[in-house]
Amino acid sequence: MPTTVAADNGRAEQETVKKGNVKTSPKMGKKTLTLDTMNPHIKVMEYAVRGPIVIRAGELEMELKKGAKKPYKEIIRANIGDCHATGQVPITYIRNVLTLCINPKLLDSPDFAPDVKEHAKRILSSTRGGLGSYTDSTGLDVVRQDVADFIKRRDGIAADPDNIILTAGASEGIKALLKLINNEKNGQKPGVMVPIPQYPLYSATIAEYGMEQIGYYLDEDNNWALDINELKRSIREARKVCHPSVIVIINPGNPTGQVLTEENIRGIIKFAHEEGLYIMADEVYQDNVYAPGSKFHSFKKVMTQMGAPYDGLELASFYSTSKGFMGECGIRGAYMELVNMDSQVMAMLKKMLSAKLCPTSVGQACIGCVVSPPKQGDPSYESFMSEKQAVLKSLAEKAKLVTDTFNSIPGIHCNTVQGAMYAFPRLDLPQGLIDKAKSVGQDPDFYYALQLLENTGICIVPGSGFGQKPGTHHFRTTILPPPKQMEEMMVRFKKFHTELMEDKLKNV
Repeated sequence: MPTTVAADNGRAEQETVKKGNVKTSPKMGKKTLTLDTMNPHIKVMEYAVRGPIVIRAGELEMELKKGAKKPYKEIIRANIGDCHATGQVPITYIRNVLTLCINPKLLDSPDFAPDVKEHAKRILSSTRGGLGSYTDSTGLDVVRQDVADFIKRRDGIAADPDNIILTAGASEGIKALLKLINNEKNGQKPGVMVPIPQYPLYSATIAEYGMEQIGYYLDEDNNWALDINELKRSIREARKVCHPSVIVIINPGNPTGQVLTEENIRGIIKFAHEEGLYIMADEVYQDNVYAPGSKFHSFKKVMTQMGAPYDGLELASFYSTSKGFMGECGIRGAYMELVNMDSQVMAMLKKMLSAKLCPTSVGQACIGCVVSPPKQGDPSYESFMSEKQAVLKSLAEKAKLVTDTFNSIPGIHCNTVQGAMYAFPRLDLPQGLIDKAKSVGQDPDFYYALQLLENTGICIVPGSGFGQKPGTHHFRTTILPPPKQMEEMMVRFKKFHTELMEDKLKNV
């Protein structure tokens, strides 16, 4: 499995970069840092979620603003899990606590509920000079304790605040841990097992750090379940070129939207124990479970319940304010819990993090609100629960709409969106389109996504940006746009694909 996932191999500007064509002037002189002398790992990394199709979507938006005539009036961005950018309303309680933390002068205002004020005071009491001051590298003590309490409520298992590290988004924690693990053994690179399809953060980081990506395919015919035999096949082949060190699990899944069963998780834990792997559990979508019969099970809880020797495995789990019902992507709040980490290694990790000083203090306050929401009887409880349930109900309805609509279109197959915020449908593409894509040096699903954007204004991400079985074609779409826009998106999508399959789109 390659260390990067192709996002686009057909755009002229990328070819310009590859060839090293750089605009210069007489004053610039000879450059010390060039494409030949820079870090080679950066050149091969890709991040499809913000790739060339998204850039083109931005260009089309500018064209529309200037009065360009298109068969649509707006771009529908279904490429990235940015909740508030697609119209999701912020949770009032969270924003009110953050407001008071940022502007403590408002603590005397009658416009804020007593429980909001008390929460803000607790957070501020843990700082040295308000949210404008640095915090400890691992985060505010009060918030880390609240995270520990949250985990205990969720799992019924105690958590140690000293094993909890607050981070600027889950991505920062994931990258920090992979950096810590990145060490060659007997001349071989460390290998990181990631699901295919996978979230491009992993392939990009693995490439950036010069590690080896070990892809294991999820079972599309079984609603993207994880097959233990596939894990064994994958690691067996990988040992020829690297030393496997980590297994990454994304549950609920991104981009596939599946929710692992407890039985599946038990099998993964047994496999990790047999192979001596560090488990990284990306659980940022744990609040996003929609399908009847589906339930989120944390790796920590299942591992602990399994008892010895499995409860001694090294595990890192991640949770974020960016997803769930909160959708506070830009605030960058998250935590990681490190279970059974060697104490000396933990000291090294904290030393490494100290060089970054601290995660954003506003993000820390935000994750503090998420893990310690209003309790029943508090003044803000009813409104908080109402807003939370409204968001999750809407997401569940859109998950069903997306699944049902795609499956009603000939040539598209979509598994049930059990959780998370995405669907990852499979495309049966006409051979003519496949040949046309190859003739211009593009992956077929990239070409499809580009034509979809140009003809309908819908921005999605091609499956080749996440990885997929050879010979198959997919795309990822979010379920985040507002209900009316989502319905409009499905109408446009169905018309485009139907006409494409009937060979009525002459400009494609």
